[in-house]
Amino acid sequence: MTRATARRRVVRLHGDGRSTRPDALAAEEPLEIRVGGEPLTVTMRTPGQDFDLVAGFLVGEGLVHTAEDLAALRYCAGTDEDGANTYNVVDAALRGARALPLSAHRNLLTTSACGLCGRDTVDAVRTHVRHPVGDDPLTVPPALLYGLADRLRAAQRTFDSTGGLHAAGLFDGTSGALLCAREDVGRHNAVDKVVGWALRAGRLPLTGHVLLVSGRASFELTQKAALAGVPLLAAVSAPSSLAVDLAEELGLTLVGFLRGERANVYTRPDRISG
Repeated sequence: MTRATARRRVVRLHGDGRSTRPDALAAEEPLEIRVGGEPLTVTMRTPGQDFDLVAGFLVGEGLVHTAEDLAALRYCAGTDEDGANTYNVVDAALRGARALPLSAHRNLLTTSACGLCGRDTVDAVRTHVRHPVGDDPLTVPPALLYGLADRLRAAQRTFDSTGGLHAAGLFDGTSGALLCAREDVGRHNAVDKVVGWALRAGRLPLTGHVLLVSGRASFELTQKAALAGVPLLAAVSAPSSLAVDLAEELGLTLVGFLRGERANVYTRPDRISG
């Protein structure tokens, strides 16, 4: 099976000198997602936890909502020149043999930097949220928030060797315990892997949980968090204006610039106690 890292030889410059050495790179390969044997989309991702990625992607597309909606996931056709399985094609079987809605067809390459490419308008991505987060009673003390980034960073094993991956972590909102951490070249893929893990474990909706992302908080990540029922999304970098607008509309607490013992709370600050 493919690996999350690849090794290449590089020329390292140091002052007036140079040396040749091997370097670890974050792997990036295409993953074709099929539903019931029918192609849905191709996304660029870091290999690993592919079933979680596909499950989370389907949640984000509004095609599945609970573990019962997903009958099976399997690797299928996709071989290299030697006939070996590339593990780059995953087919999802939906419960009840439901037909794939025409609106779900993407018919395009989704890059590792784009989770909502191909949508025509912002209104089209305001997918109906089945697990409303506005009434979630979660409250967290600032001290709990401040410790999350270090816990996620400690779990980023592939980042340690490559320096080239985003991460997403799911935390218990009461204890601050890290429940799931995933890495990927794409921010949206890392979140999909976390949400997919939660779906397959029967944990959706994620009432009372906190989702932390290692980069910025975009509209797409805010939507993915809301679709999974997460009441608090935090990011180590800035949110976009549209992410803040969506969080405000849905009643989701959005935290940005979570670094050390500092953070900006953009929406629903009542969930931060003290």
